[in-house]
Formats: sequence, structure tokens, C-alpha cells
Amino acid sequence: MMTTSIKLLTDGTIKRDGGCMFGHLPKTIWENRITIDRKNRMTLNLNCLLIQLAGKNIVVDTGVGSKEMDGLRGQYGLGPSKLTKSLKSMGVAPNQVDIVILTNLHFDHSGGCTKLDRTGDLIPTFPKATHFVQRTCWEEAISPSERFSSVYFENNFRPIAEWAQLELMDGDTEILPGLNVTETNGPARGHQIVTLNHGGERVAFLGDLVPTAHHLDLPSIPSFDQYPEETLEQKREMLGRAEKEGWLIIFSHGTDRKAGYLENYNGKTFLRPIEL
Repeated sequence: MMTTSIKLLTDGTIKRDGGCMFGHLPKTIWENRITIDRKNRMTLNLNCLLIQLAGKNIVVDTGVGSKEMDGLRGQYGLGPSKLTKSLKSMGVAPNQVDIVILTNLHFDHSGGCTKLDRTGDLIPTFPKATHFVQRTCWEEAISPSERFSSVYFENNFRPIAEWAQLELMDGDTEILPGLNVTETNGPARGHQIVTLNHGGERVAFLGDLVPTAHHLDLPSIPSFDQYPEETLEQKREMLGRAEKEGWLIIFSHGTDRKAGYLENYNGKTFLRPIEL
């Protein structure tokens, strides 16, 4: 009988402006939750996921990757990409990955889909994998507005289509039995979360809908979100279900707390963190 497993991967860390990460909330509300550097940046993990299901290796999100990003790696405090090394430490080589699911196509979630070979040509990081993306996400990424053009780098994702490794979806989809994506358009058009039925419980990788445990309170919504009011409604629904149904939730950018369960004590909701 094939077993199902989930393992947390990392592509390292990224630094983003603290004020932007908490949107309209004033600094007096969030400054004691996190540590910021002299440039007002907080450190975020680039968390990804390895799911082994039905004899297949599935990677959820790919981090920033190793490409130069038009010289912006210093601006975001990026070190070397760690995704491939993290994957290999779990006994999986890139050419053994069957499926890649991208919660969105922002550079910090899709950058690791491609890499440069020794001659400087783009090649797929996962040469045998089908990449699952929402159609509306793809359309947004290849023709973004001026407001969001800086978060999309076409060399991260356009070659996937050219290599015939792209599968576009229209809304909520079951990719494999027990493995589903749910479209949550608040953070970006076509953003999706990934859920898995595992050992009798539901596991949810939340992408940018709830990027860290510091964003569990409903008003904490990054200014990067394209439709913050939709984020608010979707957070309310998903976190309500997570608490009621006992989901294990995983944060795509969590550092001190990467995963956990929501529990209610005396009318207040708390996160019980766990290690993956």
C-alpha cells in the first residue's frame, strides 16, 4: 500500500517591508510582533511543500530560485536558493518530481520553476513535472497592470508553457484523489490554496492568503494583495473552517511558526504550532 507523506521544503528567506506586510494597520499595532532590520524589512521564509501521494512526488510552490532577478536579489536580502538541496535531503531529485502546484505566479512562489544552465540558457528545474496553475492567474501574470508588474518575471513561468509542462485550471480542482486546490482570489487573481486529506485530517497550504502566523487576525492583510476585501472574506471562511474542522495549516512565509492548529480557549482563537 502506498503511503502519503508531507514534508516542508525551504528555498531560504526573503526580506519584505514590514509596513507593506501589514497593509493599512499602523506600525504601533504590528511592531511588537516581529523583528525588522534598519531598512524596516521583516524576514520571511520561502516555504514550499513536498507531498508524496499515489506514488507521485508533488512540490507546492518553488520559492525565488537561483536566477539573478534583474539584479534585485540584494534588495530582497536573498541568499542562495535552497530548494533543490532541501528536496534532495528528502531523497528526491528534481527529475523525480511529477507535479508542481503553484499557489500564484509571483516571483517568490514561481522563481524556482526555471534555472540557468552552464551556458546561460533557461531550463526547467523539474523537467518531468506538470505545473498546475489557475488560468486567471496565468492571464494576470503574462499581462499585469502597472501596479503588479514588478512581482512577475516571465522567465519564471512562460517557458513552462513552451516546454508543454503547463496545465491550466478553471477554479477549484481535484488534482489527485484527496489532493485539491481552492481558488482564493484575494491576494491575486487566480491565487489558490492547496488542501490534502492526510491520515484522517485536512492539511492546508495557505499560500499568500495567510502568509504567516502573524496574519491570522483578520485585519492583517498585506498591501500587496490585489483584492483585500476578498482576502478578508476568504480568510474568515477558511480560518473558520480550519478551527472547526481541525485542519493543520501551513504558512508559506512563516518563520518562527510554520504550521499548526487553530484552537479556541474562552472565546479566543490561538495557534498551537507544530514542527513538520
